[in-house]
Amino acid sequence: MNAGKTMYEYHNWAIQLMLDHMDALPENLLNKEVKSSYPTIAKTLSHILAVDTMWIHVLEKVEFQQALQDAMSQLPLTDAYTIEEFKTAFKNIASKYQLFLNQNSTLTMTIHVDNPWSGPRETTFEEILLHVANHGTYHLGNITTMLRQQNEPSLMMDYSLFWYEDMKVKP
Repeated sequence: MNAGKTMYEYHNWAIQLMLDHMDALPENLLNKEVKSSYPTIAKTLSHILAVDTMWIHVLEKVEFQQALQDAMSQLPLTDAYTIEEFKTAFKNIASKYQLFLNQNSTLTMTIHVDNPWSGPRETTFEEILLHVANHGTYHLGNITTMLRQQNEPSLMMDYSLFWYEDMKVKP
């Protein structure tokens, strides 16, 4: 199996695991301010969703600046989402990634991106998927810390746990 595809599947699994965990916790945790890279869990989830959205547009060959603008313009709306709205939004974006993966059997295809912070470069579909997963993992770690700051339980989302969850699905 392709590493980029597997890592995206892990990313989607970890997001869904966190959202299910958050669904069982007090509702006010989502918007309670704490000291972190983003002031609330909702804004952190909103950021992950925006970046996931931006990169799927880039993979679909939308110009980087346009994909960035389109995704970031949704932040005022998504910053106010409930857990249920986040669940729906992340399932919708995961469906777009799955469609992309189904239509692209090889992820070594090169694409040009012009990132305003880093500049232009050539990259592959696989590298983008690895970035999406790594970015999500980083911010899910932020959410874990935010939960602990609020004296709430966190959960294990390690990639190695995903290995075993993945085995349960496959015969």
